[in-house]
Amino acid sequence: MKRILLLAGTLSAAITALAQETQEKDKEKGKVTFSGYAEAYYSYDINKPADHVKPGFLYNYNRHNELNLNLAMVKANYTSDRVRANVGLMAGTYPQYNLSAEPTLMQYVYEANVGIRVGKTVWIDAGVMPAHIGFESAIGKDCPTLTRSILAENSPYYETGAKVTWTPNEKWSFAAMYLNGWQRIKKVNGNQTPNFGTQITFKPTDKILLNWSTYIGNDMPDSVRQMRYFNDVYGTFSITDKFSFIAGFDYGLQQKTKGDNALYSWYSPIVIARYAFTNKFAMTGRVEHYNDQHGVVINSGTPEGFQTTGYSLNLDFTPVDNVMLRLEGRMFDGKNKTFIKGTELTNTSTAITASLAVWF
Repeated sequence: MKRILLLAGTLSAAITALAQETQEKDKEKGKVTFSGYAEAYYSYDINKPADHVKPGFLYNYNRHNELNLNLAMVKANYTSDRVRANVGLMAGTYPQYNLSAEPTLMQYVYEANVGIRVGKTVWIDAGVMPAHIGFESAIGKDCPTLTRSILAENSPYYETGAKVTWTPNEKWSFAAMYLNGWQRIKKVNGNQTPNFGTQITFKPTDKILLNWSTYIGNDMPDSVRQMRYFNDVYGTFSITDKFSFIAGFDYGLQQKTKGDNALYSWYSPIVIARYAFTNKFAMTGRVEHYNDQHGVVINSGTPEGFQTTGYSLNLDFTPVDNVMLRLEGRMFDGKNKTFIKGTELTNTSTAITASLAVWF
């Protein structure tokens, strides 16, 4: 009996060791996954822009009175215990307008980065990555509203550089970045100024997320260097299974001229509330304001700068897991007639947008 028990114990230990060894090899081997996303849209601007392009501070869904493709993307992802990598290629009106300053070949790159784990909870990633600023991205299905907010459209969607991320536990995450610039793949010619970013994320519960992101740097040639200091703060709150909201605030400062101690400032508060009637139907409302009186980010061409309040309401329908239909009405109410209607200037801009997103 003792021999049988001894043999059983030895066999059990051998099986356990073999299982652990297999698991470790699987972790080392890693796996590759593929995904895709496509979103078509139609948008009608009441101001009827003659060139079919909506106001210049918008980069998503910005073509008027035509059926178009905002973003089509295919992505490959590799993950293992110590290494990870992402490559995403894209096309559509979003990269056409938002990456117009990048080299032609790079305008098709959504992301291209690699990472390695150097400690139990520390990762180092480098390459073209999604920006550490904001709660929105170009992938519409991941955003609460159909169109992007003014603050999202005028802060980075992507960044190029190196990032160190430390996640000591499930509640806290800390990251620091060395970047090529303010939403840049290729560094500005004549710019050797270091650019930095930080991010702190806190999740006190599964229903609350708090984030503070910063950017410090110069996005101009060093001959006319103007240092920029930017803060992005937001919180996401899931009040119930049906109701959630997001509150955010961006605040930026930039030198008036090279070597000047005086600073221009701009800011943008936003509140977004979402209510899911069922698993298939949801409604989202948004109120936002953008104040850039000195035209640091948005140049309105008026002495008083860009001061605009926006309102939107969208309805979402998800008939199946990988398809989303959306309809949104949106209005901008600005000062100093910063919008164009035909050949005249006006304070308002209103658009109705519909989209169809499919992914796998």
